Amino acid sequence: MLSEIYAKQKSSGDKTLDSLKKDFGTLRSGKVSTAVLDNIFVDYYGSQMPVAQVASVMATDAVTITITPWEKPMLKTITNAIAAANIGVNPNNDGECVKLFFPPMTTEDRQKSAKEAKAMGEKAKVSVRNIRKDANDEIKKLEKEKSISEDEAKKGYDEVQKITDGLTTKIDEMVKSKEAELLKI
Repeated sequence: MLSEIYAKQKSSGDKTLDSLKKDFGTLRSGKVSTAVLDNIFVDYYGSQMPVAQVASVMATDAVTITITPWEKPMLKTITNAIAAANIGVNPNNDGECVKLFFPPMTTEDRQKSAKEAKAMGEKAKVSVRNIRKDANDEIKKLEKEKSISEDEAKKGYDEVQKITDGLTTKIDEMVKSKEAELLKI
């Protein structure tokens, strides 16, 4: 019974780490990444679709992203969606594709991105603590139902805390690594 709780906690923790990695991808570092467009959706025949599902998205060099829609009428829609998303650049529509020219990052921009990375890490830690609370509640329930002894419950709480500490350490390492990457010129 306890092993199922641990497995569930580890699985949820891994999902939190994956989510944090994905969030980090949306941060701008020295080299542009197409991930900055991941949270931008466009209206495609009545449904909301990510830009990457209606167009070819490529980082052509360190400061330029080129978006070539699969259907010409989507050019205007994509241009408007990017402008509305306020990602720090104005989209340039040349009739064939949309180009995004990112200016070089200033020290202030880098520090702002590092601060955002730290906030994302804190959010992930809150998620890990909520996962710990859920696991502890399940152990408490098993103990109350007399499915496990008091000693087993104590060991269970200790193991849940160990898993939580491991996840928190991984989050701290990820944040530290991302901050170093962002602040490096």
